[in-house]
Amino acid sequence: MFGQSAIIAIANVVQWLPSSGRLTRSPVAAPTSLETVALEVGIVGLQSAGKSLLFEALTGTRAAGEVGMAAIPDPRLQQLAEVVSARKVTPAAIRVVEVRGTGPALLGNLRQVDALLVVLDGFSGTRVPADDLETLKLELLVADRDHVERRLERVAKQAKSGDAKVRKEAEQLERLLAHLDAGHMLSDWTEELPSELEPLTTKPVIAIENGPQGVDLKLEAELAELPEDEAAEFRGGRESALGEVVRRLAETLDLITFFTAGEKETRAWTLRRGRTALDAAGTIHSDIARGFIRCEVVRWDDLVAAGSHSEVSRAGKQRLEGKTYEVQDGDVLNIRFNV
Repeated sequence: MFGQSAIIAIANVVQWLPSSGRLTRSPVAAPTSLETVALEVGIVGLQSAGKSLLFEALTGTRAAGEVGMAAIPDPRLQQLAEVVSARKVTPAAIRVVEVRGTGPALLGNLRQVDALLVVLDGFSGTRVPADDLETLKLELLVADRDHVERRLERVAKQAKSGDAKVRKEAEQLERLLAHLDAGHMLSDWTEELPSELEPLTTKPVIAIENGPQGVDLKLEAELAELPEDEAAEFRGGRESALGEVVRRLAETLDLITFFTAGEKETRAWTLRRGRTALDAAGTIHSDIARGFIRCEVVRWDDLVAAGSHSEVSRAGKQRLEGKTYEVQDGDVLNIRFNV
């Protein structure tokens, strides 16, 4: 007998989202203990570059707590919801973290994010965006130097005990410190980094120029307060700030999106391409991954065409896969687990 089960549906690349910018920014509730946000980004920039405007453009809310959620709708989500008569529909979401300034302490709040959105001033005429980008990269390097130095101070004390493993880490940290002092990013380090480090300079950096040659973030922040159809009409087919960020994140991180499709809730989630059914289960909840038994796989469009899970199974378009199955674009996974 199987225990609980979770229906995980569609996997599809985020790039499939409309490029016209017809993406809503309806506020998304913060995750509960039973939910996992698969994607998190940090916003950094020099003073007055437009960081808060980007935050507002993405989340549709004023930067109050400097943490917000940006919803990533997909038209297929509603199609699935109608098929399973879902009572709740939840789009995939990006957790957005904004830091009000630079420096090691503030930038240290971004060590958990998947990518960095660097806002560059292209409006004032007093700055050169390319130069500001280099300045911000230097700030990230300095923050990593501080991070490595602090770790070295702790490990050096522990190394006095004679533990060979600790001494080896201390030696590596000393070499890493010299590497950073020479002006090199940790992304340039050819050896494996100590697992205890959470570097910033290994994270993907996506530059967002706030200006005529990039995105008008002031306008996008204002449009984020309008109904999506009105905002899209005003843009006249131009891509929204959220649309651009989602597209570039998908390209940079090589993302796909999968969805849970059940009567109680139909929901979208992001996942790295090449990840397995076990990874998809863990994205939803660690208990589902821990108790993974098997998953039933079907194409999303086959499910919509069939009209129900039972009908798509009866048509022979559903197969069984194990935890090592690589989730493909367009898959619908019904994960069985027991804990």
